[in-house]
Parts: sequence; structure tokens; C-alpha cells
Amino acid sequence: MRFSGKVAVVTGAAQGIGFAIAKRLWEDGVDFVALLDQNDSKVKAAAAVLDPSGERAGGYACHVADITAVRVVFDAISERCGKIDILVNNAGVTRDAMFHKMTEEQWDTVMDVNLKSMFVCCKAVVEGMRARKYGKIVNIASVSAFGNLGQTNYGASKGGVIGFTKCLAKEMARSNCTVNCIAPSYIDTEMLQAVPEQVMNQFIAAIPMERLGKPEELAAAAAFLCSDDSSFVTGECLVVSGGSYM
Repeated sequence: MRFSGKVAVVTGAAQGIGFAIAKRLWEDGVDFVALLDQNDSKVKAAAAVLDPSGERAGGYACHVADITAVRVVFDAISERCGKIDILVNNAGVTRDAMFHKMTEEQWDTVMDVNLKSMFVCCKAVVEGMRARKYGKIVNIASVSAFGNLGQTNYGASKGGVIGFTKCLAKEMARSNCTVNCIAPSYIDTEMLQAVPEQVMNQFIAAIPMERLGKPEELAAAAAFLCSDDSSFVTGECLVVSGGSYM
């Protein structure tokens, strides 16, 4: 019960990595975890899986790059719980294409959801965290930040997440607030199900551990960075890749 007394928000939490992180925080005893996602029915159903009573988990529909919508949702969570101690910025999308074929819409969509959302969601919590002298922010980046074919938009957005994390960590450190990020490689989620088998086999062959990562493994890393076990860790990028990036 290491999160007893804490209130957490996880974005992109209707499925996959986000849901696994919300589930881990819930299992580890948060007083309340708010699951955010753009899909209203899916995020409410995901929250109900954790807690049908709604006492310790709730689903909220929200476009995380919309500063007005985010403020409304975060204010509702703060009003219900009195505070927000933990924020996990997990929401993300891909719009892959080789750069010479990439459209402006593909670029803008990825930048909005993957990077602007960091600014928007952190804006909604940092003042409260600074005032209370406590806060844990974990941002989900990607090893694609270090280079990947067909992902100039995604890689740039995730590289931005790493830079954003390190800069905000410096600003928040004296307020006893930590800001870290995780850079996973290929995790076995719904997002990968559309990948052809031949391509998937190539992905796995590039991983020294010869398998995809599990959402629960990424959730365990996130739980560490959200907990007081990491009280002297800030501004770090934890790579969770099965050895595919060393």
C-alpha cells in the first residue's frame, strides 16, 4: 500500500500501457486514480474494471492537448479528491510515414497528442504540487527518440518529451517534486496488433531478450518513479527496452 493517501492521474489509460499503469497504482493502494482518455465509453469501462463502485477509480473523457478541456477535468478531480499527487503522461499516437510522404496533418496530430499534452497536463498540476511541496510526474517517451525509420514526427515528439522532462525537473526539484520519463521499446499492446507478422518478427529479432515487453513491466517501472522509493531520482530517462537500446 505504498501509495496510500495519494491521488493519481494517468492519461491515455483506457487500454494498453496507460491502463496497466493505472491498475498498478490502484493495486498499490492509491486513494483514487483518475483514468483519462479521449474515448468516453472505453475509459469509463476501464475504470469500472478496477473499481465498479467508483470510490477509488474513475474514468474521464478528455482530449489531453486541449488546455480548456484538461483544466475542466483536472479541476473536477481536484475538487473531488482535494489534490493531485501523481501525474503520468502516457497518452500518445502514431502517424507513421517516411518523411518525404509525411503530411502536415500527420506531423501536427502527433505533436499535439504526444508533446503539447505534456505542457497542458503539467500546467494543470504543477502549482498545486509546488504549494504542497510534493509531486511525482512521469512522462512516457520512447526509444524512437533516438532514431527510427518512418517516425520523424513520433521520434521528434518523444525526443521533446525527454527534453521537457529534464527542464521541468530542474524547475521543480527545490519544491520536492520529481519529474522523470520512461523510454520503452516495443511493448505488447493493442497498438502493435496491426503490425504484420514478418515485421513483428524483425522487431523481436532486434531485442536481445528476444521478446516484446509486457505492459505490466512498464507499469512496474512507472510505479517506482511515482513512489517515494525514487525520492532522490529526478530528470532521468529510464529505458525499458529488453536491451534493444544500450
